[in-house]
Amino acid sequence: MKKSKDRVCPVWMAYTFDNPLRKLIHNPQKMFKEYVKEGMTVMDIGCGLGCFSIGLAKMVGKNGKVISVDLQKEMLDRLMIRAEKANIADIIKTHQCSADKIGVKDKLDFALAFWMIHETPDANDFLKQIYNLLKPTGKLFLSDPKMHVSEECFDKTIAEAEDIGFQIISRPDIVMSRTVVLLKK
Repeated sequence: MKKSKDRVCPVWMAYTFDNPLRKLIHNPQKMFKEYVKEGMTVMDIGCGLGCFSIGLAKMVGKNGKVISVDLQKEMLDRLMIRAEKANIADIIKTHQCSADKIGVKDKLDFALAFWMIHETPDANDFLKQIYNLLKPTGKLFLSDPKMHVSEECFDKTIAEAEDIGFQIISRPDIVMSRTVVLLKK
């Protein structure tokens, strides 16, 4: 996705919030248990160092696939080091997106955009790309940090998603986050 340099989370900063303590407040198995099942194909876009990708890989199991997408190759490389240590590297496929295209071809059961859509200058185009990647009845878990994104701004993003064809199915209460789960109609 197109991002200016000042909008991209640098690798060094990712370590400040993507560390073992994060699982205490953002535990993937708890957050996504209603939406992710064994054997699914899921995408973690803006995956960073892989906190959620690793958790999702454990959830989809050996018959599933996690596509971890990031703009920065260094994030993807570090994610795979972590995945190898967790013995789930064979479940994760990394993909470096370009400035304006996600570039994934696989059809998805579930997509995660956690704390990253506010970094994209064209949220509408981003949402359209996700919509087109989702299988019928696929779900998008969309979350942005309260400290960066106002409620008004997040509601505008949700309205854009609904205009594209998404339907709100849930508003999970996630620590420090504004969150919605959207269904492809």
